[in-house]
Amino acid sequence: MAAALANDDCRRGKTALFLIACGWAGAAPHWLQPGRSLLPAITLAIFLGGYGLRIVMKERKKNSESPDQPDLQLLDSKDWPTVDIVVAARDEEAVITSLVERLNLISYPEKKLSICIVDDGSKDKTPIILDELINRFPRLNVIHRNFGAGGGKSGALNQALKKVDGKWLLVLDADAQLQDDLIQRVVSFAEEGEWSAVQLRKSVINADQNSLTQMQAMEMAMDAVIQQGRLKGGGVVELRGNGQLLLREALEKCGGFNEDTLTDDLDLSFRFLVNGSLVGMLWNPPIKEEAVETLPALWRQRQRWAEGGLQRFFDYWPILISNKLSLSQRQDLACFFLLQYALPVVTMFDLITSLLTQTMPAYFPLSIIALSVSGFAFWRGCNRYSEGPDLPAPTPVTLVIAIFYLAHWFMVIPWVTLRMAVLPKRLFWVKTNHRGQQAL
Repeated sequence: MAAALANDDCRRGKTALFLIACGWAGAAPHWLQPGRSLLPAITLAIFLGGYGLRIVMKERKKNSESPDQPDLQLLDSKDWPTVDIVVAARDEEAVITSLVERLNLISYPEKKLSICIVDDGSKDKTPIILDELINRFPRLNVIHRNFGAGGGKSGALNQALKKVDGKWLLVLDADAQLQDDLIQRVVSFAEEGEWSAVQLRKSVINADQNSLTQMQAMEMAMDAVIQQGRLKGGGVVELRGNGQLLLREALEKCGGFNEDTLTDDLDLSFRFLVNGSLVGMLWNPPIKEEAVETLPALWRQRQRWAEGGLQRFFDYWPILISNKLSLSQRQDLACFFLLQYALPVVTMFDLITSLLTQTMPAYFPLSIIALSVSGFAFWRGCNRYSEGPDLPAPTPVTLVIAIFYLAHWFMVIPWVTLRMAVLPKRLFWVKTNHRGQQAL
């Protein structure tokens, strides 16, 4: 307990320093001479904008209508490695039955595949449904945890890790939908590329529900383009939770899932990185999931993502700037941190100072460049071939809306940073509610 409290205080202190640094950076240009106030933003726009443009342009140049097709003949059927599908589920009565039924239709040698679902203290009918499903599907393993057992989703996954022994773990969310041949293809891709982990592209099944879900579908495509570009540029690929294939040996090497973080996937990305475990990215086949359908749900989800993302940078920063990582990896992480986390906070202080001093905002060139590069990534992602739900058409109207949609991060990041600097850490697993929609 004392160690946890000390770690919490350390994170709050680092967040406070980050907030102060961003405040100074946002306010300082307003005290420069008018002709020089835009120089910091223009310099950063050239440097960071150039970085963003390079990684988006590194998207593969093969025909965008051709799907990724790993060679399924690489492994003889008797040589397929063992795979454990692991799901942490809380209050998932709407989707858990269809998930188990779908997983039992997967094309993979039966003796090489197991399914383990952790009921993490559900208060709905999820435990009852799972116990009934065991009778229908003998290879289904169910673990029941008490509500508040500790460790959040990471605690549930670590509980499953003790019960399974396969070479690979495929971690899924309860709303995951996947093609019958997905495991064959992603395992083949991982073993051929000698990856320690592979993240599948996330695809939204309810994109046509409303404008918000449509924007999230475009955002997932944009994120995958950026991830692949970062990897091709010598940078870092990050895990995204749902649809991540993990080499058990590498996972155990870094101590399993971190129970002292809000986002097990983002934290694990850095734990793999500092241990030299390589993470790959696969565009097709995608892992299909539901997008949140309301603004309050989006706000809650993005706060958790932002807090977990900042936590891992503050926790691992000494190693991230050390020679343990390559120069290109350090440059990639620095640019990503500045664009994803520092820019929104600096922009907030820039606007506050602008109002107080009645001067023009100083960082608008950088914000414009960052959003423009994001728009280009939207366009490239939505023009690629997708196995699964069709991606939204990147028309001029949808691209403009998508860019405005991304501006929500300029509210989420500053608010979360301020809260982290003042309030104690929160580790309660605030899950996303699922309705059980089916992919078309």
